[in-house]
Amino acid sequence: MHDYNEHKVIDQIKVLLKNKYCALISDAGSPLISDPGYNLVQYCIANNIRVTSVPGPSSIVSSLQLSGLPISEFAFFGFVPKSKKKIEDLVKNISKEKRTCLFFVSNHKLVDFLDCLEKIMGNRSISICKELTKVNEFVFRGNPGSVKNEILEDKENIRGEFVAVIDRQTSTNQDFDNIDLYSKELRKMASKFSLTDIVEIVHKFTKINKNKIYKWLLKLK
Repeated sequence: MHDYNEHKVIDQIKVLLKNKYCALISDAGSPLISDPGYNLVQYCIANNIRVTSVPGPSSIVSSLQLSGLPISEFAFFGFVPKSKKKIEDLVKNISKEKRTCLFFVSNHKLVDFLDCLEKIMGNRSISICKELTKVNEFVFRGNPGSVKNEILEDKENIRGEFVAVIDRQTSTNQDFDNIDLYSKELRKMASKFSLTDIVEIVHKFTKINKNKIYKWLLKLK
């Protein structure tokens, strides 16, 4: 339903619904999820036409169930944008999200998306769910770097439809809000350890991206 003339469809629906029952059925999961079908629902509500829903398969629910990540609270953000710049902006915006995050990802944007996740979120836990409820269903789990490497091992892995599930920010994977708060401790470490050793130690206990830690240490000199 992504390519259609809205006014033409509405006119057709007006005719179909006159003294009749009408069903909206999709062969690609539940209708209206990242889909313009909500316009039809709005029309029905505005015209006092009763609307109900018969639950169908949804990749959103399935991916949450299979991700292995906390799902008591989650947020769905629709499709990952097309440009690398917009993808990077998106990842930055959700990097401090306290809820598990979900995205639809097209196969030709998957690697770009994983690159941004690796760059900005470091070792954050993610799941990439492929072709859910289909013959080639598979779930890649790990951090962005390890998942990307696993997917790139076989070109068949990059084919299909994907849902990305990203762990929420917790105290163990959040970045320093203010490096000045930690400068005293880091300077003490710098007198005893090399930059490489400090990066490894801080990364091990905080899961912060190693490149970020290194840049912060250089600022302290």
